[in-house]
Amino acid sequence: MQEDQVFEWILNYWPYVFTVVTSALSLWAAFHAVLWKRDVRSALGWAGLILLSPGVGAVLYFLFGINRVRRKAMALRASREKFRLSLSAFSMPVEELNLKFQPDGEALVQIANAVSCVVNRPLLAGNQIDVLENGEEAFPAMLEAIRQAQHSITLVTYIFSYDALGRAFVDELALAVQRGVHVRILIDAVGVRYHFPSVYRMLRKRGVPTALFIPIHHISVFNLRTHRKICVIDGQIGFTGGMNIRVNHVLSAPSPMPTADVHFRLEGPIVGQLQEVFAEDWLFSTGESLQGDRWFRPLRISGDVICRGIADGPDETSHALAWALQAAISSAKKRVRIVTPYFLPDMALATALGVAATRGIEIDIIIPARNNLRLVQWASVAQLWQVVTFGCRVWVTPPPFDHAKLMTVDGRWSLIGSTNWDPRSLRLNFEFNCEAYDTHFTAKLDALIEERLTRARRLNLDELQARPLPVRIRDGLARLVSPYL
Repeated sequence: MQEDQVFEWILNYWPYVFTVVTSALSLWAAFHAVLWKRDVRSALGWAGLILLSPGVGAVLYFLFGINRVRRKAMALRASREKFRLSLSAFSMPVEELNLKFQPDGEALVQIANAVSCVVNRPLLAGNQIDVLENGEEAFPAMLEAIRQAQHSITLVTYIFSYDALGRAFVDELALAVQRGVHVRILIDAVGVRYHFPSVYRMLRKRGVPTALFIPIHHISVFNLRTHRKICVIDGQIGFTGGMNIRVNHVLSAPSPMPTADVHFRLEGPIVGQLQEVFAEDWLFSTGESLQGDRWFRPLRISGDVICRGIADGPDETSHALAWALQAAISSAKKRVRIVTPYFLPDMALATALGVAATRGIEIDIIIPARNNLRLVQWASVAQLWQVVTFGCRVWVTPPPFDHAKLMTVDGRWSLIGSTNWDPRSLRLNFEFNCEAYDTHFTAKLDALIEERLTRARRLNLDELQARPLPVRIRDGLARLVSPYL
């Protein structure tokens, strides 16, 4: 066939070829959405767009509809080594909760069984958890532990600012290296950019082994961020909670955005689970495997709190934290209390809260009156009616901005850690939390919550509905992007 004949053939038949190709691509994209989209509405929406807009819909689905975040995260998971200590001496059968916490033990067994289905870690008895309020208590405790370290220090955080506080941490970590302590610091590659100059460069300049969690030039995994806050000293003392390392958590220090928060000091077998999670993240980030007594020291009973670490992220087969939250809400007999800086629950969590409220459970949700992220606040207000309508009580606290993440159920179960009640924390971020079964520790958290309630103002449905129309439209538009906030 000569060149002019080929050209003529293309002119005559290209519409048919184009139609066949676009139809095939559209069918493939529609079937992919039907098979892989977990949410029925999402699957139906994408399939409709693809079939009603042949070619264009398939291209849009390829660009925006395929969950590359989860696919990349699962690929990353395959490169991780699963660190598991032998903690059988401290593990506690779930059924023993029923005997220990009579007459409400059965509800705790239900929570523990549900979490066990998605978390491959045992309940551990014999732990001590100390509450550290704000930077005034948390940071001196962490710095003192670093000074006393003899064998190893591991630390992972989202934000590590090189401000006055960050410089104090850098100094102590550098001194620890000089005296022969093995130190490993892991900082999120996005969070490290919240402050200039970069603490990453300063730490490495001082000889402190430091790595970044997924450098941001990896565009395909840009959304995979670590939001975990874990520090382990000598494999035996742990810190976790909601605080980043930055001076605005010290309320007495000058700061443009003073931020209240709660952190925790842990001792006992639970510290081994903190170190396991850090070791997995460090191996993924650097290729170095942390093994041996230098990192995993012998553990001992230090208190009476029953704990379990819950590591969550897009590399897990199930959303462990969302699962745990729903299990705790559905098992509640009297009350549920939630403190979170960002409240953007998905429909499943909002429904669980509403159902609990309608069966007589006291549901208190405490959020800041003024958020540090304006778009998140607008989206949150647009969704509050979903829980207020069914009897949940929503309270707003005055400044300083409250960054704490706390949850208690019936005065016996509590959850502490890094997770916010928003889609980013529950679906995209790598998070770490601890569930605790203990009346005394939960009472301490309830006391913190009570103090917040004394300063808080309750939002009611009339107030939410009385917002001016332009404000409601603004908040509604912000809600549309809530899955990405």
